[in-house]
Amino acid sequence: MRDASSLTYGALLRTYLGPQWRRMCIVTSLLLIILAFQLINPYILRYFIDTALSGGQQTSLLLAGFLFVGLALLNQGATIYETYVSENVAWTATNRLRADLVAHCLRLDIAFHKSHTSGELIERIDGDVDALATFFSRSFVLIASNTLLIVGLIVVLFQQHWLVGLVMGIFALIATYILLRMRSFAIRAETLERQKDAEFYGFLGEQLAGTADMRANGATFYVLWCFYLLLRSWYPANRRAALMRFSVFVTTIAVFGVGNAVALALGAYLWTQHQITPGMVYFIFYCTNLLNQPIDQIRRELQNLQKAGAGIERIRSLFNIQPAITDADVPITLPDGPLAVSFQHVTFGYNADEAVLRDISFDLAPGHVLGLLGRTGSGKTTTARLLLRLYDVQQGEIRLSGVPLRATGLTDLRHHIGMVTQDVQLFHASVRNNLTFFNASVPDSLILSTLEDLGLGPWLRSLPAGLDTELGSDGEGLSAGEAQLLAFTRVFLANPGLVILDEASSRLDPATEQLIERAINKLLDGRSAIIIAHRLGTVQRADEILILEDGGVLEYGKRATLASDSTSRFYTLLQTGLEEVLA
Repeated sequence: MRDASSLTYGALLRTYLGPQWRRMCIVTSLLLIILAFQLINPYILRYFIDTALSGGQQTSLLLAGFLFVGLALLNQGATIYETYVSENVAWTATNRLRADLVAHCLRLDIAFHKSHTSGELIERIDGDVDALATFFSRSFVLIASNTLLIVGLIVVLFQQHWLVGLVMGIFALIATYILLRMRSFAIRAETLERQKDAEFYGFLGEQLAGTADMRANGATFYVLWCFYLLLRSWYPANRRAALMRFSVFVTTIAVFGVGNAVALALGAYLWTQHQITPGMVYFIFYCTNLLNQPIDQIRRELQNLQKAGAGIERIRSLFNIQPAITDADVPITLPDGPLAVSFQHVTFGYNADEAVLRDISFDLAPGHVLGLLGRTGSGKTTTARLLLRLYDVQQGEIRLSGVPLRATGLTDLRHHIGMVTQDVQLFHASVRNNLTFFNASVPDSLILSTLEDLGLGPWLRSLPAGLDTELGSDGEGLSAGEAQLLAFTRVFLANPGLVILDEASSRLDPATEQLIERAINKLLDGRSAIIIAHRLGTVQRADEILILEDGGVLEYGKRATLASDSTSRFYTLLQTGLEEVLA
């Protein structure tokens, strides 16, 4: 849905049911056929009763019975097929809406995902959309067809006796009005309940993901206490929504009870006045019961619309969140080959009033390597995030080969920058898809040669299906070193002009680290690079050194110059041990 402000019932129907208009025509036709069967059956029953009481022919009774059973079977068959088609319509429509929501969330800034848990987003993308399933499949068609059934039954009753038609018509109007009024009170309670559902599943997903750390550090009691508080806040919202649903149900039962009593009383009165036959008495009672069905169906569909309304409100609010980081109106394409990097008086903070980087300036020539050092929290990783434009700077400017970062296209930018971190995200997918990020255009020959260069050839040959072997979720079954080497392979295959290594070798044992030294040299050949590190060995290949402290530039210059200057901070680090000082 491109325009969140137009996310209304009509817009949803046009967007997600429009392409399925043929199926919707089938659903509508089947519902009309079912409606016709329901209107015919009372006549058959009336005929059967009156004929039996008047001593009619047995053949007529048998024909009436067979006709009634035959229509009942056809009605059941039409109902089953209508349910099958409508469920397919709902499945297709809700999946399209889920896909649009997922695509929208993937376009949102990293700040959005930092402030929303995965469990909450799952509930909003799946739970809220699931509430629209019946709405998509047949809610409006059912409301329309059942309204026609009510009108048809009233007309039929008028044909039998004007008083019966008048009384039952008034009853139908009053019952429908009461149920409509009941629905209007429940939307707010449903919306609050769905919000609490999202909070609960978000909390649950977050805690389950951190079970090992939570138990290892003795935080179980605290988590259970938070769980208890969350349940306490969830219960009132759930109770209020349930009470509103129960109120609608009880009101419906009461209204139908009154309707049946009126029908019996009216039928008995007219029979004692010899104005109708016994078959007609049953006809009135049967039609009244039949009248209850479409009213109850409308009530249930209105309840579904109530849930849909709550879901639409939350989906609209999600669609209304727009990314702050977008492509330029006319994006400039970055050049191929090694990129020049320029930070010009850059200031940035995740919160506007708390700067993480302050007035950062440096220039990295194409093909050169920058060693970025600093204590934990000094802003090293933030610098990398700014280059990938996961966040935008608040002051100053960043340029790549003279092109302002804001003037680029995000896809093009991230195609020209490759990043390897110490935390490697692997997917439950084949080795090939994990290495290419599902890009089918990357040839297997390139993948195989790259794996050989990185020393992963023996590992690949040990897999049962080679590149088609499925990896476990989060790299289950892989060592930290193997996962890190797969991350390096990804960068090789992407062939970016700028490589960022964010403490990428910190998880590797010495043997594995030596294995990839040659591969890293090859990776950096003909490319610009920024190496973020705590360890001395990883910055020996750097041409320039930048040391950050408390968000500012403590020292910047040529590595060789700083290493030979006894007054420099880098010289001190070399003498005292980089790992200890920067820890």
